[in-house]
Amino acid sequence: MNKIEHIGIAVKSLDASNELFSKLFNKPHYKMETVESEGVKTSFFKVGENKIELLEATHKDSPIAKFIAKKGEGIHHMAFDVDDIWSEIQRLKKEGFKVLNETPKQGADNKLVAFLHPKSSNGVLIELCQEIKE
Repeated sequence: MNKIEHIGIAVKSLDASNELFSKLFNKPHYKMETVESEGVKTSFFKVGENKIELLEATHKDSPIAKFIAKKGEGIHHMAFDVDDIWSEIQRLKKEGFKVLNETPKQGADNKLVAFLHPKSSNGVLIELCQEIKE
């Protein structure tokens, strides 16, 4: 793993949260995107070298809606940048981590993504991210 790629925060309302985080960071978000396969709308902020991803559910059965119903708004996941997501998935499986996505899928911000189950990582949902090379 190379670095923290971003921190994902589950929110009820992107509009309200964009306003709040714009005030906090003293700058607007730089990108919004919908990821239909995950049932989520995202908004990204750049803070120094780091990114914050706000996540709003697009329907009541999405993972973000279920997360908020169970735990409320807050930190949803930590994402890490990797060079080769396929080999990293295999390495982590061999190390005993429970991988939620055997095959990486298209995520937000031009990334291939895969997740590790929080039960295998001290309660933290871990996202692996690899930049899609065009």
